[in-house]
Amino acid sequence: MPILANSPHARDVAFHLHPQTDLSEHEQIGPHIMDRGDGIYVYDDEGNQYIEGLSGLWCASLGFSEKRLVEAATQQLNKLPFYHGFAHKVSMPVIDLAERLVNISPKSVTKAFFTNSGSEANDSQIKIVWYYNNVLERPEKKKIISRKGAYHGITVASGSLTGLSYAHKKFDLPIANFLHVDPPHHYHYAADGESEEAFAARQINELEKLILEEGPETVAAYIAEPVMGAGGVILPPKTYFNKLQVVLKKYDILFIVDEVICGFGRTGNMFGSDTYNLTPDMVTCAKALSAAYQPIGAVLVSDNIYQVLVSGSKSIGTFGTGFTYSGHPVPAAVALETLNIYEDCDIVQQVKNISPHFLERLNEFGAHPLVGEARGVGLIGAVELVKDKDTRLNFNPGLKVGPWVVRRAAEHGLIVRALINDTIAFCPPLIINDEQIDDMFDRFANAMDDAISMVNGI
Repeated sequence: MPILANSPHARDVAFHLHPQTDLSEHEQIGPHIMDRGDGIYVYDDEGNQYIEGLSGLWCASLGFSEKRLVEAATQQLNKLPFYHGFAHKVSMPVIDLAERLVNISPKSVTKAFFTNSGSEANDSQIKIVWYYNNVLERPEKKKIISRKGAYHGITVASGSLTGLSYAHKKFDLPIANFLHVDPPHHYHYAADGESEEAFAARQINELEKLILEEGPETVAAYIAEPVMGAGGVILPPKTYFNKLQVVLKKYDILFIVDEVICGFGRTGNMFGSDTYNLTPDMVTCAKALSAAYQPIGAVLVSDNIYQVLVSGSKSIGTFGTGFTYSGHPVPAAVALETLNIYEDCDIVQQVKNISPHFLERLNEFGAHPLVGEARGVGLIGAVELVKDKDTRLNFNPGLKVGPWVVRRAAEHGLIVRALINDTIAFCPPLIINDEQIDDMFDRFANAMDDAISMVNGI
């Protein structure tokens, strides 16, 4: 449809610079304006209903109409709409949230530092890693290893951790001291006949070789998502993390676990670290921490790291990092109430109850002629579209087959997202039920049926 003059769509094109959007294409097609939400559904400005199959951006874990969170924000706005955390100041919601968050997190972490997003949290992780090694008088130990396809944020530093080309091209990223290794994707990276365990061993051997080539005295940290999200919903192969943690400990390399997508029940446990038996030195949280109703992120650190930060602060006179809105009382109050809801509805058990049906319906797409692999855990999953199932050959990216399927899914009332390799991701609100799961995948099946005709016409 043409963009009508003076419409909201025209004003958006005229004045709004969109994030993570093809700006040239946007000038031609304009925005898709969302107007309201109800449970797992959102409605656009023309009244069309959509199942939000990605929880917005992996984040709206309690859907789009949770009144308890609206009330928590309203009460805090009326009581104390803002206060900061600088120079010993704090508000009660921040104290309560820090205690609550540490108590439900992996046992290896003991302190919480608040930010406004996952990007800021991982940016802060980098600064803490560098600060930590400077205080320990190891100024050369600064390199951080990430993985190709990983998503850890989009600031200059966290964008350097991210292993996706669109986050780097034309931005002069990554900056120095960031290294990237192959992702643990057995489907694409394993040799013919190579088991998951053998593949994991080979990957970790290659990692150790890189550490030795760079010099262990220069490698400070390794960061990983328990399940890689934006990189294609890639699950770790068997024994991968067990072997990884042995190597990190051997060379005194800090382990940062990015739980931005996996945290708060998504994988069938409170944290992905619980699902995959991880012992992190540092944890990054955001997104479902507040069910996306307010912007907030968190950095969680071990007591060992905290004591080094105390030592550095004592010598300098302050711990010289933080943001105006670090520990803002309104997002903190909403996050605290989000954790209350998770406890009240036993969100982990809820995911465990419905995950089998979600995964059953997801895995059925593995038989589809355009699907190379269907994969998932808990309530997160994906199907990867391929040109040739036997050779696992992806479509030419220029054909944009994945984005085409996403557009067709929207025509059928479903919002999903296309990732690299034409991988279509699912991450529905944790409140979804079995009937809604069936509806979601039925709508997707209609789009996939449409795709067969489209691909045959290429």
